[in-house]
Amino acid sequence: MAGKTIVEAAQSYEVLEIVNRGFAYAIIIAGFLSVIFIFVGGISFILSGGAEEKIKQAVSTIRYAIIGLIVTVLAVVIVGTVGKAMGLDIIKYINFGDIIDTITNVTSGTGGSGAPTLD
Repeated sequence: MAGKTIVEAAQSYEVLEIVNRGFAYAIIIAGFLSVIFIFVGGISFILSGGAEEKIKQAVSTIRYAIIGLIVTVLAVVIVGTVGKAMGLDIIKYINFGDIIDTITNVTSGTGGSGAPTLD
């Protein structure tokens, strides 16, 4: 795959693999954002200084972030179950190390041209 652009790399995949990876990345991003918003809500709560309006807003942020996290976990279960019935195996793509490697390759300017080289 050396020297290929992202589009060429995507064209070499099968449609099912692209769908699997898309679902896996979306689920990981949604879970990550939910956790971040829980922290943001917690920090807002701590920094509210006792102001009732700020406390309500912080609690609301935490509540919706937890609901988002629950929806994300349910999405993994539902998509995994339905995916197996349709021939998609999303669970094998939810590997944080592979996702970080892919992001690193895309953002390093190599266009996802493969594994990093050892210098």
